[in-house]
Parts: sequence; C-alpha cells; structure tokens
Amino acid sequence: MKNLWSDTCAEDFHAAPLSGEISADLVIIGGGFTGCSAALQAAGQGAKVVLLEAETIGYGGSGRNVGLANAGLWLPPDQVMAQMGQQAGIRLNAVLAEGPDRVYRLIERHDIQCEPVRNGTLHCAHSAAGMVDLQDRYQQQAVRKAPVRLLDIKDVLQAIGSKWFHGALRDQRAGTVQPLGYVKGLARAAAEQGAVIHEHSAVTGASHDRDWTITTTQGTVRAPALLVATNAYSKKFKGLQATPTTPVHFFQLATNPLPDRILADILPNNEGCWDTGLVMTSFRKDQAGRFILGAMGLPDALGIHRSWATRALARLFPQLAGQAFSHFWSGRIGMTTDHIPKIQNLGPNAYGVFGYSGRGISPGTVFGAACATALLSQNETDLPVAPIRGHQERLCTAKGLYYETGARLIHALAMRT
Repeated sequence: MKNLWSDTCAEDFHAAPLSGEISADLVIIGGGFTGCSAALQAAGQGAKVVLLEAETIGYGGSGRNVGLANAGLWLPPDQVMAQMGQQAGIRLNAVLAEGPDRVYRLIERHDIQCEPVRNGTLHCAHSAAGMVDLQDRYQQQAVRKAPVRLLDIKDVLQAIGSKWFHGALRDQRAGTVQPLGYVKGLARAAAEQGAVIHEHSAVTGASHDRDWTITTTQGTVRAPALLVATNAYSKKFKGLQATPTTPVHFFQLATNPLPDRILADILPNNEGCWDTGLVMTSFRKDQAGRFILGAMGLPDALGIHRSWATRALARLFPQLAGQAFSHFWSGRIGMTTDHIPKIQNLGPNAYGVFGYSGRGISPGTVFGAACATALLSQNETDLPVAPIRGHQERLCTAKGLYYETGARLIHALAMRT
C-alpha cells in the first residue's frame, strides 16, 4: 500500500530523536497540522518550544488527508450554534470561516511547497435528498454572506464533468493542498523560527510538579506548558489522560498521471470535491494530473473497497474506466459524537486538542496556533472554543465497527447496476 502524498511531497523535513534532558516554554506532543501550527506560532512569539513526534512529521491523519482546506466544519453553521449555544457557536463559525485564509497566508509567507490551489471546493449532491440538504446549507451560508453558490445539474456537469450528481454547493473560500507537503512545510517553518522538533520520539510518560516532565525512551523535556495534539492517533502513556475519539477510517486511491485529453473535462478548475452520501466519497486531481478517489472504510484483504473504487471511477467518469490505481492508502479520522472539536484541560496549563471529525487542515491550523498563544500567555480569551474539564466518547470501538461495517456493505453493493 503506497501513500501518494509520501511519494510526491516536495517538502523535505527530517529531525533526530530526542536524546538527553532539555527544557522549554512549551512542549507539544504530535507532529500533525495542530502540533506544527502550534510550534510555528509559539516560535514566532519568541518562545522556546519542543515538539515530539512518535513517528515522522505528518505520519498520522495529516499526511493521509484528502487535502481539502475547507471553511467551517462538516456540520452546517446553524447546527453548530444549536449544539454549542448561540454565542459560542457564532464565535466558532466565524473563526473557522477564516480558516482557509490562515492556511494560504502561511503557505505564501513561508513558501510551503504543497501544490496550493484556491479555486474553491464542491460539496456534491449524490441524490435528490442530498440536493435538499445542500439548499439548506446554501441558505445558512448566504445569510452569513459567505461566498457560496448553488450549482444545478447543468452547472455541476460543466464544473465536474460527471452526470452522476444532482447539483453542488461551491465554496470559494476553500481550496486544496498536498497535505503532507503542507504539514512538513509548517514543521520546516517552525524549525526556521527556532522550534526544536524531534521525530521518532514516542512519549512514554508525563508528570507534573511545578512544570511538566515528558519522557521518551531516550530523553526528557521539562516545560511549564503542554499541548497534546495527537487526535485520532492518540496512544496511552503513563500519567496523562488520553483524548477520546471514535476511530473512523478513510481510504484513498490514485491513478497514474493522466493525459490532458482524458482529464480536460474533469474538474477543469481543479476544485476538491466530496459528496452528501452517508458513506462519504471524495475526489480531486493533483498537480501532476492524477485522479484521486476516496471514501470511508478501512482497506481490507477482501478487496471490497478497491473493487468499489474501480466501479465508482467508471460510473462517475466513464472516460476513466479501466484506469489502474497506482497508490492505495488510508488514515484515521478522530470523530466525536457531536462533530465539534474539543480543547480539553489535561492539567495545569495543559490542553489536549481533538475531534475534527474529518476537517483537519483549516481547523487544525487555527486551533494549534490559538492553543499555543493561550498556553504561553495563560489567557484563554481568544480560543475558538472554551476548554472543557473532561470528555467521554462511549462505545468508541463499537461505533468504529458500525461505521466500517456500513461502509463495507454499501461498497459491496454500490455501483453494480
């Protein structure tokens, strides 16, 4: 199984494991969007920051992402307000609406090589009911004066090049990136600002006595502030509560680069797309002309998802029928029951951030920077959401199995007629 993003990443970042005892103003656990954004923000403020990554930067969901830099959450804004309360919901909606602006400003400022394209994204109606949902989402965004447009069947045929969809909601605030390039670029920029980053440095324990002491197999970091940014890839270690999420898997497949004569009518403006299906499907192109198809599900030995992808590719875009997939990879999404990201108090001057529910790029960038500032200043005023004392996700394993079983059943039957 080959990850396309690993094979095509233009950002070359490597760091040595932690060795010995060091001190910092802020220690971060996790080298994804959130952790690297936090490290860059803290270093830019002149703080001494140390980031520990158990594998390599972007090894988890950040390096396995679809690459859609969306505005807002998966939930429509009215539902965010209904679940959080009006004031808190208005704040989170407003902060995340500006998320893509922050992403693309960082890309430009630090010359991050991540194939950035900001031509919007398309939320595609897979059915008549899906179109009704998009009409409601459009109304909610239009009231907020967001730059969105509802596409009918004729418009969506021209925009996507497929007859399969009933319409789409275009959001001009959003765009696409090569996600591993983006997160490695954040790490490189943070290191250039003075952040100390260590890969292959899995945390084995944490304790607090005036300062936090974070241990790995080869070293120790002491710091007054701690940020745990491992999300769906959290691992238990002694002395610190794990951040709970329901694991949902998402796989992707990519073709070899295709000639212009084949791709000419498919996503001519290079938007990133996902649909309204209960078992969501995503699709996009990369800079080299590969077509990338993704969906919920865990790659399995029976080949159910790969077989579905072959059928789906031919049905959605007949001109791509028979094209072989050169890459097939997957990652985990950290899902919460209410689909609202969390900042959890883990102890004195310590946060755990988790639960993006499939929206990691923009929210992770925003939450990481905000948490770094709050921890260093000990002022929570500008956090996107209020920190919580505790959070429980019940029956996480059972829920994950439920999602996977549903994905396998739908993919076993779909696109056969």
